[in-house]
Amino acid sequence: MEYNTTRGKLILPEYGRNVQNMIAHAMEISDRKERNRAAQAIIEVMGQLNPHLRDVDDFRHKLWTHLFVMSDFNLEVDSPYEIPKPESLQERPQIMAYPKSKIRYGHYGKYTQEILELAKDITKEDERDYLKNTMANFMKKQFLSYNNDTVENQVIADQLKELSKGDLVLENPDELMNTNVLLRSMGMGANNNNNKKFSKNFKQKPKKKKF
Repeated sequence: MEYNTTRGKLILPEYGRNVQNMIAHAMEISDRKERNRAAQAIIEVMGQLNPHLRDVDDFRHKLWTHLFVMSDFNLEVDSPYEIPKPESLQERPQIMAYPKSKIRYGHYGKYTQEILELAKDITKEDERDYLKNTMANFMKKQFLSYNNDTVENQVIADQLKELSKGDLVLENPDELMNTNVLLRSMGMGANNNNNKKFSKNFKQKPKKKKF
């Protein structure tokens, strides 16, 4: 019996050993036209084995690249795309530049903080009122998604003022949307009720055993 440990290494295991053997056979074909036809047939098989690649932009280009990779770039055929070079696949990706700005409250996110910091540029009173009320309710919703229990409206008002550097002041915090209404809109109200019912049933006294 032949074991996989004694066989050649699979370069792209997701295509299986049969595809690897087909590519090896195609490399031994001396006639270029026959070799091109074999390569086209292999591409079709590779596409059927990996249908998820059809959702990828230019998936046939990716299949041809995989074909050359599995042939160790030794398959000489006429490709409809530029034949990749081994060096291009060994290049290291560039280091991503991570943002260095600090977020005062993580559950509100970076963009909430940036929007409130720009409140000083809004001069029209009606626009400031709209921004103030909209962002306050949004912040309350974000707070509840972080802690789906409760939150004091005054806390939201204080943090709104803090993040806007005093430019947005909520005169009447009690006018914010009701906590239960926000929880229901977030799909949390029903879950909380189910959890309470479960906890109540779980805490019931066990039945006495009959001897």
